[in-house]
Amino acid sequence: MKFGTYFAYWEQEWNADYKFYIDKVARLGFDILELGAGALVGMDDAELSAIKHKSRDAGISLTGCIGLPANYDVSSADEGVRRGGVEYLKKILAALEKVEASVLGGIIYAYWPCDYSKPVDKAGVRARSIGSLLEIADFAADRGVLLVLETVNRFEHFLINTSEEAVQLAHDVGHPNVKVMLDCFHMNIEEDFLGDAIRTAGKWLGHFHIGECNRKVPGRGHMPWDEMGKALRDIGYDGAVVMEPFVRMGGTVGSDIKVWRDLSGNADDKKLDEDIAEALKFVREKFA
Repeated sequence: MKFGTYFAYWEQEWNADYKFYIDKVARLGFDILELGAGALVGMDDAELSAIKHKSRDAGISLTGCIGLPANYDVSSADEGVRRGGVEYLKKILAALEKVEASVLGGIIYAYWPCDYSKPVDKAGVRARSIGSLLEIADFAADRGVLLVLETVNRFEHFLINTSEEAVQLAHDVGHPNVKVMLDCFHMNIEEDFLGDAIRTAGKWLGHFHIGECNRKVPGRGHMPWDEMGKALRDIGYDGAVVMEPFVRMGGTVGSDIKVWRDLSGNADDKKLDEDIAEALKFVREKFA
């Protein structure tokens, strides 16, 4: 297994200087930095090349994550919106190729967060989502980027809330470049037992997000880390394990993730670095 973290642990906006965070996570002992994939689309080739070379020099692998906005909903009944979403994902994948990122995960099968003031058409959304994923699966594979479908809790979307639902969706897409992404924050809400959910994913598991049940760094709460570690070993998982903690209020990140109180203990960046380095050591011991 390789261990990483999402850049937004330190940030309040979804755009950032990724070269700075490549150096930071390398210094802290990580193997992977996860980027906000949408931000890459607005970068020119020189900026993307600089990120690629920085990651090469630092020995850091890159992955990308996004929750598609509603205007790029690839499951939309509006064909213009759906088509626009497919083309937007292709732009993201082209940018990920240029920085040599290997994974695109998140809510890439619909839009996020779900607007529950509108009627829920789960069957229709599912069918259109499968069609869109089939359109981009070869495009992603040709660029060396694995697509992973993230399970999220019922309050953020309705399409796939459990490992079983995610596996079934990936199975129905039926493309070798489409797998499942589990996130223990969401699993803690939706699954009976987290270890069983990991075993359900089995060979379909392509990416794993981790954090405490309140989104603090691992080791600061009551998540069943031993149970998850055993299940990962049981299925022979050797992919990426990426922390996704959110502990600071403010900005678009704080608003989107619903961080309404300081979870950091009023930490400055130095203390945030110390906390996540300690969490990395904790998780390596539990999972490796």
